[in-house]
Amino acid sequence: MTNSNTQYKLTAKDFKQINTRSLFAFQLGWNYERMQNSGYLYTILPQLRKIYGDGTPELKEMMKTQTQFFNTSPFFNTIITGIDLAIEEKEGLKGKNTVNGLKVGLMGAFASIGDSIFAALIPTIFGALAAAMGKEGNPIGLFIWVIANLAICVFRWKQLHFAYEKGTALVTEMRDKLNALTDAATILGVFMVGALVATMINIKFAWTPQIGGVTMDIQNNLDMIIPKLLPALIVGFVYWLLGKKGMTSTKAILIVLVLCVALGGLGILAKA
Repeated sequence: MTNSNTQYKLTAKDFKQINTRSLFAFQLGWNYERMQNSGYLYTILPQLRKIYGDGTPELKEMMKTQTQFFNTSPFFNTIITGIDLAIEEKEGLKGKNTVNGLKVGLMGAFASIGDSIFAALIPTIFGALAAAMGKEGNPIGLFIWVIANLAICVFRWKQLHFAYEKGTALVTEMRDKLNALTDAATILGVFMVGALVATMINIKFAWTPQIGGVTMDIQNNLDMIIPKLLPALIVGFVYWLLGKKGMTSTKAILIVLVLCVALGGLGILAKA
């Protein structure tokens, strides 16, 4: 193996190995104490051995550094990895404090951006589109979902080398662009969630009470005021439930299920 005094430069084979480990094993060692620390070290351990030499004191020191607390979006983690390795390749053990600061400073920002876009926004948009098309018997929805996920994997694969080439300059260059992208994605996500509520929650008031011999169509009156008000109220109710202490998504689903069955049995609610 390379000794600690030799400056090793990463190759295409190294990038392929890092990306493969990141895609398939980055979160396998997730734990409640230090989150993704073991996965991060596993991802770059072969390259650390080449940079510092196998079994050297420098390698052991950097392995300890890389097993500190780490938690970020798995969709953006290789950006941090690329910058990290660019620093270590150039500075070696002298760059330890820089690497620590880099990981601490970026993991929180990338966690919120990456998860909001790739774990929430994109699945909501393309999942709703695919589900709507599948509901109508259109198989194209399945291909849309598969292509969207493959595109995410390609994005994750390409960003490592890009970050490595850019090095630390990437942090300052991308700051404004990432903020603008996050704001735009948030607005788009709000629109998509609203469309999803209106199209996928098909429920209405079936109860038509009689007042003074006149039948009152509650659903028709609500539609004249605000169409799809009942689905919006149900979503608001679930959101309120999830804010309660001890409430989980599973409990919320069971509560909504029981209420819908009970109210449906009483003739108050029905499928639209």
